[in-house]
Amino acid sequence: MLSVTVSMAALPSPCSSRFGTSVSRPAIMSSPPAFSLSSRWGLPEFKGLKIQSLALLSPSLEEMLFAKLKKLLLIFNSLVPWIVAFAVPAVTDKTWQSLVLKAEGPVLVEFWAPWCGPCRMIHPVVGELARQYAGKLKCFNLNTDDSPSIATQYGIRSIPTIMIFVNGEKKDAVIGAVPKTTLCTSIEKFL
Repeated sequence: MLSVTVSMAALPSPCSSRFGTSVSRPAIMSSPPAFSLSSRWGLPEFKGLKIQSLALLSPSLEEMLFAKLKKLLLIFNSLVPWIVAFAVPAVTDKTWQSLVLKAEGPVLVEFWAPWCGPCRMIHPVVGELARQYAGKLKCFNLNTDDSPSIATQYGIRSIPTIMIFVNGEKKDAVIGAVPKTTLCTSIEKFL
């Protein structure tokens, strides 16, 4: 593969510089690349991207791809309500009083942070609980990075921590990524 490089010694006719020395003019010439990863480290040489149009495919292959795409869309559309059902609303410093402390009935609050791996593991479980106990239990998430004062007020030292409040009073706390059955046992005590 040839590349275009600039060479100082490409032209035979020198021109004079302001110091009286002769300097060759740069010129564009075709030569092999001076540095290549493929030759130095034995890596494959990049030859560009190849983009094919669906119009170039055979009709049977195009029909097969279209059928697979339709199946994927059906699967995705069937999962959307499931994903939305897992959406647990967030509570903040501003909404803590009205959503948790003044709420009627039991309230489950997950204390979490975006960088916490176990928190990401328990998010879907809290979403399932919100769906399972809809109408009986309110579920919220509190980001401890965004609302550190509430986390400090309730002595949150490790996350995830799940707390259950009844009539604004803390009744139970579960620390760590625990199985759904453990959380169900805690919830059932206050329903």
